[in-house]
Amino acid sequence: MADINFTRSAPRSGVPETEPAPAAEAAPPRWDLIELLFFAYRDFVGDADHALEGFGFGRAHHRVVHFVHRYPGLTVADLLDVLRITKQSLGRVLKQLLDEGYLVQRAGDSDRRQRLLFSTAKGEALVVKLARLQTERINHALADLGPGEADAVLRFLRAMIDRDDPDKVLEGLLGANGATAKDRR
Repeated sequence: MADINFTRSAPRSGVPETEPAPAAEAAPPRWDLIELLFFAYRDFVGDADHALEGFGFGRAHHRVVHFVHRYPGLTVADLLDVLRITKQSLGRVLKQLLDEGYLVQRAGDSDRRQRLLFSTAKGEALVVKLARLQTERINHALADLGPGEADAVLRFLRAMIDRDDPDKVLEGLLGANGATAKDRR
């Protein structure tokens, strides 16, 4: 791992240095949680990343097959909203997944211009394989929690999600009353 060196650089010419907010106005940074979230995410996706390497895929492929599998008939436009990536980035990944038979694309019933996405059996097998790896990590992390603590984790994660600009998948995931996908199983 590369060394991380932090130095305070001199302000660029003509650009004033930003002053930190006074302590009374803002809470101090939660370095503990910030770093734990970075490392938790790294390891959570790392298990799947390793498996995806064997297919020549990356995280974008994982996210696409995951959401298409979980929400059959998802439109390309809705997938762009969920992933918050460019159309060009999605196009490259989507083409590979379609060409290699992990996904299929169909025209919409009411609007033939709509492109609806569905998993194939091959795509479903990949999603399940990756989900099992991630479920093992989740179950391991939850194993030592007491009664009700897993629900606290769910509440915490839901509270971390920005709800100002919800997309259709997120609305379905959270539901009108904040219910999770677990509640819909």
